[in-house]
Amino acid sequence: MLNKIIAPALLTLIVACGWAWRDYQGALHTPVVAADPIVIEINKGDSFKQITDKLLAQNLDFKPFWFKVMAVSGKTIKKLKTGEYELVSGMTLQDILTLFVQGKTKQYTITFPEGWRFKEVLQAIEKNPNLKHTLNYGDFEGLRTRLVADTKDPARSYAVPDIALIPASMQSPEGAFFPDTYFFEKHTSDVALLQRAYEKMQSVLQQEWLNKAEGLPFKTPYEALILASIVEKETGVVAERPLIAGVFIRRLQKGMLLQTDPTVIYGMGENYQGDIGYKDLKTATPYNTYMNKGLPPTPIAMPGRGAIYAALHPDKSNNVYFVARGDGSHVFSSTLKNHNLAVNSFQRNRK
Repeated sequence: MLNKIIAPALLTLIVACGWAWRDYQGALHTPVVAADPIVIEINKGDSFKQITDKLLAQNLDFKPFWFKVMAVSGKTIKKLKTGEYELVSGMTLQDILTLFVQGKTKQYTITFPEGWRFKEVLQAIEKNPNLKHTLNYGDFEGLRTRLVADTKDPARSYAVPDIALIPASMQSPEGAFFPDTYFFEKHTSDVALLQRAYEKMQSVLQQEWLNKAEGLPFKTPYEALILASIVEKETGVVAERPLIAGVFIRRLQKGMLLQTDPTVIYGMGENYQGDIGYKDLKTATPYNTYMNKGLPPTPIAMPGRGAIYAALHPDKSNNVYFVARGDGSHVFSSTLKNHNLAVNSFQRNRK
């Protein structure tokens, strides 16, 4: 009689276990994300149930019980990292757990083009809704202090180049940040992003400075950075960079005025309305290289690696003049006579 009772019960248990196993395997291997990417954010302090509820709120079709079983059996339930995640089509529950554990958060980008001024960098940062805004953007001294303090933090897990490559005494942020595309996760602070660009400029400048050509008139890497920024603004033709740099290097060595329009424009500030005239060339500013010998006091823009390399590896010709052709390129001359001929040909007689 007992066997007649136990046998059906055992059979029912076996069937139930088999069903549960199949259901679990289905939950383990069945994709739960539809075609469109879904963004989920795990906040600090979120419980596993809250995370599950966020997934269910996105209309993902799964059973919360099996999701928790996977997390418990895989010992990952307490290892889910905060951040914003993008779930793509075809992901299973196990894929989602793996993503959360690895902390592969959704990445955003911001680009600082070569030749941008610092004010343009700040405008791009201020307009970016995915960054955490913490800075007083008009207070460069406060920004510089935070950057320097952060690089000296012993808790940092990576080496930072010598901070003196960009002197602490400089009063302008111009040129101190490397132009590039930077990836970041949501809520990254503005100062953390600038820190990365600041450190990358130091790293690039250090690498190029250590491999510079001989006989250059620079006392410091910062002076090379200043000239590189002028080269960056003078030409968009890559092949011309060392030629432009060579002209300015020889002018510095000969004690000649640099006479470069981009520095005059920078010194004009908001007064620049798209053109410069004779009066502007005779207006005294620290950046007017038609009046002041030597380099301007700071960079005038963010130079890229190519412009930095050119400033430290100028061409070896005798050219000390150049004039724009009008198509973005330039004519280079070693004598004033040839330069005047080029000016007459490409500037004064241009219709």
